[in-house]
Order: sequence, then C-alpha cells, then structure tokens
Amino acid sequence: MAEHGTDEPSSSTGSPDGEGRDSGDRLLLHQRLAVRELIDTEASYLHMLQLCASDIRSRLQQLPQGDLDVLFSNIDDVIEVNSKFLHDLQETASREDEQVHSIGNLFLEFQEELERVYKVYCASYDQALLLVETYRKEPELQREIQGIIEAVVPQAGPSGLSFLLVIPLQRITKYPLLLQKILENTDPDASAYPVLQRAASALQDVNANINEYKRRKEVASKYTKVGQLTLRERLARINTHTLSKKTTRLSQLLKQEAGLVPRTEDKEFDYLEERLHWVSLCVTETKNNVAVYLANLEAFLRFRPQESELDIPGGPVVQYCSLMGDLQLQAFPDFKQRLEGLVWQPLCSLAKALSGPQNLVKKRLDKLLDFERVEEKLLEVGSVTYEEQEARHTYQALNSLLVAELPQLNQLAMRWLGQILHTFVDLQRDLAKQVLQRAEGSLAQLPHHHLSEPAFRKLVEDVLGQTGHQLRSFQENFEKVLPPPTVQPLLPGAERQVQALLSRYGPEKLYQVTSNISGVGTLDLTLLRGQIVALLQNKDTKGNSSRWLVDTGGHRGYVPAGKLELYRVIPGQEEVKEQVQPPKDSHHLTPEPSPAPVPSVPTVTQVVAVYPFVARSSHEVSLQAGQLVTVLEAQDKKGNPEWSLVEVNGQRGYVPSSFLARAPSPAPWGWSLPS
Repeated sequence: MAEHGTDEPSSSTGSPDGEGRDSGDRLLLHQRLAVRELIDTEASYLHMLQLCASDIRSRLQQLPQGDLDVLFSNIDDVIEVNSKFLHDLQETASREDEQVHSIGNLFLEFQEELERVYKVYCASYDQALLLVETYRKEPELQREIQGIIEAVVPQAGPSGLSFLLVIPLQRITKYPLLLQKILENTDPDASAYPVLQRAASALQDVNANINEYKRRKEVASKYTKVGQLTLRERLARINTHTLSKKTTRLSQLLKQEAGLVPRTEDKEFDYLEERLHWVSLCVTETKNNVAVYLANLEAFLRFRPQESELDIPGGPVVQYCSLMGDLQLQAFPDFKQRLEGLVWQPLCSLAKALSGPQNLVKKRLDKLLDFERVEEKLLEVGSVTYEEQEARHTYQALNSLLVAELPQLNQLAMRWLGQILHTFVDLQRDLAKQVLQRAEGSLAQLPHHHLSEPAFRKLVEDVLGQTGHQLRSFQENFEKVLPPPTVQPLLPGAERQVQALLSRYGPEKLYQVTSNISGVGTLDLTLLRGQIVALLQNKDTKGNSSRWLVDTGGHRGYVPAGKLELYRVIPGQEEVKEQVQPPKDSHHLTPEPSPAPVPSVPTVTQVVAVYPFVARSSHEVSLQAGQLVTVLEAQDKKGNPEWSLVEVNGQRGYVPSSFLARAPSPAPWGWSLPS
C-alpha cells in the first residue's frame, strides 16, 4: 500500500492544474526566446551598421564625397541612437522578473529618437538606390565596389550595396513584429501586457510617420526640381491639362480677391513664411554687399601707387613703397582668397539652399487654390474624383512639411548667416593685425616714430591744415585766371516753366540739373541735363539727405541731390555781356531756336570759347575750348543775352554766352598764375 501511495503524486501530472503549469512554462519559454531574439538581432544589426560606417565607407574613396553622403545618409546618427538602445536593452537582463515590462518602457522612451533618425535615412533611400543603379552601368567601378563589400561583408552576395543600404529600413519595420511576438507570449493578465501593447502601437505609428514623411519629401523634391527647370523645359511641360489647372487656379484667386469666396487663413504658416522672407532678404542683401566689397577690393589691388615714380627721393617714401609692395604681394591677396572661400562661397551656398524652400512656398499657394476648390466641391457635391483627392492630399503633405521644417530652416539659416558675418569680422581683424605687424619695422624708420600717439595726431592735423590752406590759396589764385564755371544752359522752350517756378518758389529755391537723371523707383523722376526744378524738401521720408523732393512745374518726385546745382546768374558773365550789350531785364532763359537765324547787329566781335560745348540740335553749333569764335548776334531772336549767334569754321548757330570770353590782345590767350 505504501508503494501504491507513493505512486499517487505521479498521476497528478495529467490533472488540469498540471497542464496549466506546462502551458505557462511553454509561454514563458517562448517569451524568453522572443526577448533573446530581439537582443541578439539588435547586436548583430548594430555590428553591421558599424561595418558600413567605418570599414566600407572609408574604403570607397573613389566615390565623390557627395555620393557617400547620399549613400550612407545619417547612418552615424542611427548608430548613435541604436547603440544607446542596445545598451539599455541588455541592461534589462539584470531585471529578469521585470525584463519584459522594461523592454516595453524602453521602446516608448526611444520612440521619438528612433523616428527622428530613421525618417531621414528612409527619405534619402530612393536617391541612394538611383546612385547604385548608375554605378552598375560602369562595370569597372561596380567591380571595385563589389570587391570591397565582399571583403568586409561576405554574406552581402551579388546584391552588394543594395543589401547593406536596405538593412536600416528592414530593422525599423521589424520592431513592431518583434514586440508583437513578445506580446503574444505574455499572459494578458500580466502587468507588462498593456505596456507591450502601447509599445507595439507606438512602433507602428513610428513606421506610419516615416512613410508620411517620406511621401512629403518626395512631393517637395518634385516641386523643387520644377523650380530649377529652364524656360525651354517649362514650355515643354505646357499642355491642355496644365492650362486647365492654371485657369482654374486663376479663377479661384479672382473670386477670393472679389470677396466671393473666403480665403483659407493659416496664421502659423503666414508667420513662418514672413520669417523665411526676411531671412532670404538678409542673405540677399549681405551677398550683394560682399560682392561690392570684393569688387572694391579687386580695384584696390589693381591700384599700385608704389610702382609709380613719385619723384620724392629717400625718406618715408621708400619705407612706404617697400611696405605696400609687401602687402600687395602677400597680405592682401591672402585676405581676398580667404574672404572668397570663407565668406563669399558660404553665402552663395546659403542663398542656393534657400531657393528650394522659396519655390515650395510659391508652389504651396497653387496647391492651396486647388485644395480650396476641392473643399468647395466636397461641400456641394459630397464626393470628389481620385485626381482631386490626390490634389487635396498633396497640399496637406506640402503644408505639413513646411510647417514642420520652416522653423528649423529659419533658425539654421540665421545661425549660418551669423557665423558667416562673424568670420568676416575675424578676417578683417586678422588683416589689420598682419598689416600692423608688417608695418612695425617701417614705422621705426620714420622720422616721427618717437612721438606719442596724441602728439603724432596733433602733428598730422597741423600738417594737413597747412596743406589745406595752401590748396585753398592756390584755388583762389587759379579762379582769378578763368571765369568761374557756370551751370548748364537752359533747354530750348523752358522759359515759361522757369518763370512759373520763379514766381511760385523764388530764386533761392531753383536748382538746375547738372547731368541726366534716370529714375529707378516709383517716386523717382527722370530729368534731362539743364532742366530747372524747385526744391520742396532736402531729404526723403526716411531722412536721407542725398535724395531731394523737387517740383518740375508739372511733376513732383525725388532726385539725387548730387546732380543739382543752385540756379543763379553768374557774375563772371558781365565781361561778355558788356561786349554784346544785353538788355537789363535779362533772365537766364534758353533761346527759342529759329529755323534760320539772321544777324541783326552789324558789329562783329572776335571772342574765344572758354569751355567746350556740344550742339544738341541743328540750331546750335559745337565749340572746343580755346577756339576762336565770331559773334554775329549777342542775343537770340527774343533778346535773351544768355545765347549768342556765332560763326565757327564757316558754321553758324547758337552757343551759351557764358561759354565765351573776349580774346586778349596782343598777347596770346592762356593761363598765368598771379604773382
């Protein structure tokens, strides 16, 4: 009986409780196997990534760096994230009772980081495959690449690069499957079950978001390429379908402008678009300024006064020529080269990088018009065609991509521009330092090197003051030799206009245009040389004193202040007026040209042309400075003494009286400085 009693416990293995324990043990065993598969495959996957990044990429030096960047994309970021993930995954083995629970939480913790790095890699995968296809068309290059890959990863086989590049895509899509396998072998009543459910769902969302991001990138890439097409390629794309779409968009836009349909407002996007506009404007202005700076620097390098004969023996001139020769040969060319490489080229790259997003912003407006039209139809009819639904999805993808990435783009572009400006300042500082270092030896040889800086400044000011006084004295003596320069003669037929301006504004407000002016802005005027205007304000609305507001008698607008000269009767004209006896009430008016001017004063006077004059019509005659001129009439047909009828080399015509002077006799006409 004792033996029979000892056999009773063995018969209990067939009971329901025993079967339940066996089932639980099998479930736990399969769960541990699934966990082991996750950890082991993660380790081998990370090892393969490291081989790609270190061994294979470093050996493919025959490929351009741009190709390597496309092929391996952000694989370094993927390795960094998966290394942390594997480390934490292996750490869960120490908590055997809560390992599954910890794995679920770990996936939830790494959800955002995995999505961030894998969406970038997956978005560039198609472009990498295109490169692989181009390599296959070059047998020699393909053999080199295949040999490198087989030496490092023999299991890659004939697939080569394609086998390696697809591994990250396969891994991110396998995470939900591995989690689902662990979940299937977890007791629904266990505390880890809901955590694993959330983790599996989160990884499915990660894959869905990656696919959506990839689709948005494809849309963006499509329209960015369109923005880079030539005019001929754009014309080749025009067909009845594109014309129909553009007509529909124009109709939608006109209805919005007329207030017939509401306009879709997106304040978030409008703010980002405005920021992008200002960033692009800053980059464009900086690029233009640097281009002008480089042009001025180029002109400066071409100007080499030290190579000229200065006729000043010895002294500081020798040190100056030596120093400038040294700077022109090395310091300034080095500065120019560094400026082009560290400032100009990055600026051009930044401007080019911003052109793509700007094209997308413009394309978004077109897609927004399509979206609004489809929404209207959806409300009216309740259904849309497949093509219309695609247009709707295209706008949503494009808008979501811009809203998500424009903040980062604006921030990155401003940081990039700030770094460029900082580099520009550093280059200027380095140049100044080099010049000072090279000048130290020459400065020590100058006669005034022992003076302190304040004393040297005082010396320079005194010397400049004395030199300025000498120049002014010379100018005053020189002006006594010749009559003072006059303003340009009036344009024919401008008497009434000048009289109207004179009576309205007074003589102190009248100015004459010294050279032709071509207006470029909306409020700028286009004026001819010699035209009279009245000054209204000596600055523009922004306080810029180089642009004056004037009145021509018919139009008002802005002109450059440097091309205006106060209009007045020059006292130096009295000598000519005495010989031609002008009337007392003469005003500085242009003669009205007559078809055939006839001399009315029998007295013929021989004078000399003081300034050259170019005839502007058949009623005028050209002069050269110093040319002998015969005055036939000292006024025009209306009695205006400002114009004289003369004969030069057998030709008759009008010239400005102020351009003539009495010929001295018997000494030849010329210049002589007063004693």
